[in-house]
Amino acid sequence: MNIFRLAGDLSHLLAIILLLIKIWKTRSCAGISGKSQILFAIVYITRYLDLVTTFISLYNTFMKLVFISTSVATLYLMYVKFKATYDHNHDSFRIEFLLIPCFVLALLINTAFTVVEILWTFSIYLEAVAILPQLFLVSKTGEAESITSHYLFALGSYRALYLLNWIYRYYAEAHYDPIAIFAGAIQTILYCDFFYLYITKVLKGKKLQLPA
Repeated sequence: MNIFRLAGDLSHLLAIILLLIKIWKTRSCAGISGKSQILFAIVYITRYLDLVTTFISLYNTFMKLVFISTSVATLYLMYVKFKATYDHNHDSFRIEFLLIPCFVLALLINTAFTVVEILWTFSIYLEAVAILPQLFLVSKTGEAESITSHYLFALGSYRALYLLNWIYRYYAEAHYDPIAIFAGAIQTILYCDFFYLYITKVLKGKKLQLPA
């Protein structure tokens, strides 16, 4: 544990809280991609299968349970409780074009050819691109609400902070995970355009708009 990882975890947790608050307070999931939330749920479930076999710490176990349970809760809110407000028409990204390549890549490039390790690697690759349906939805609708923008910024910040965590661990602990670093770098790059628009638009009180 180090300050960058802790800050990353807190930023990730903040993103989830902002998303749930947005859905619950507005009683609507308009502007939120259900496809991205499905991908994130798959990410957490496949990544944290070691919950039943390995205990690392109370903090680690707690965070894993939080991420799994909140992702399932988000899907419940979007596809059951507030289903009528979900924008099926604009949320049209074909997620199989992300799922299949990520799984094939996990089979080809991994650290150990075991079920748990392949699924963990798959989750790392998938998380790097899981936000694409959300960004696609924002670009199709033309703009995002402020709270949705805050959610995306916190989510992007989480991965950027984890990049700093990996750099710190490389120098402080001689620990190096090329798969996680590569996927994290790709994920952060995907957010770069959004980060720029967030800083220049949202923080100045304007609505965020992504180019179509």
